[in-house]
Amino acid sequence: MHDLTGRIALVTGAASGIGRAIAEAYAQAGARVVVADIAADKASEAATAIGHGAMAVTMDVTDETQVEEGFARVEHELGAVDILVSNAGVQVISPLVDLPFADWKRMLAIHMDGAFLTSRAAMRQMIASTRGGSIILMGSAHSHVASKFKAPYVAAKHGLLGLARVIAKEGAKDNIRSNVICPGFVRTPLVEKQIPEQARELGISEDDVIRQVMLRDTVDGEFTTLTDIADTAVFLAGFESNALTGQSLVVTHGWHIQ
Repeated sequence: MHDLTGRIALVTGAASGIGRAIAEAYAQAGARVVVADIAADKASEAATAIGHGAMAVTMDVTDETQVEEGFARVEHELGAVDILVSNAGVQVISPLVDLPFADWKRMLAIHMDGAFLTSRAAMRQMIASTRGGSIILMGSAHSHVASKFKAPYVAAKHGLLGLARVIAKEGAKDNIRSNVICPGFVRTPLVEKQIPEQARELGISEDDVIRQVMLRDTVDGEFTTLTDIADTAVFLAGFESNALTGQSLVVTHGWHIQ
């Protein structure tokens, strides 16, 4: 189940953080990895570091043309995509009443439009190849719960559950599976940036943000790790039965228990 030899795996937002960790894990499991990222230089650096024939593709997931051209290049050079991880994402911390509409639209475009555009492109290749495949959307514990000051993020992450379930229903006949990974707080640059922002909004110290907000409800007081998420992504990519599709796997050290 953990052998991905011969698979073509495209991971968005893979130049750093969770995406980079998943790309590395896929390469170690035998997959040919496509590092898709809006930052061209960083994507190339990551692909070189990952090795194992990894390929870099510049991709703004909100741009339909870039997504289509990126997937076409992958198909031409490597073959049809077997695994998609829609991981690209950003965060904005703001009370709802102060949130600019432009930030709302940008957040939903990256998380929701990006997931739609990349999933559609992947499904088309998976159907044409007749091999099927695995589509993994990167949700969050906030796909199931809400927090203050994160309205567009919470809304988008909830929306990914619905998208994955539709993909699971429509893709089943072509052996396309779709699931959502829902991490807790992983200490990536995205989360590091949130600590002082939340401290300001909540009027507490940064240490209290970590203890009282981020890790308060975990069973062990620990951050979710990159390895936790990468291992889950390898498991889902290698699970070939429709027995596991349309689901969300919550990886939070017990912060949210379904």
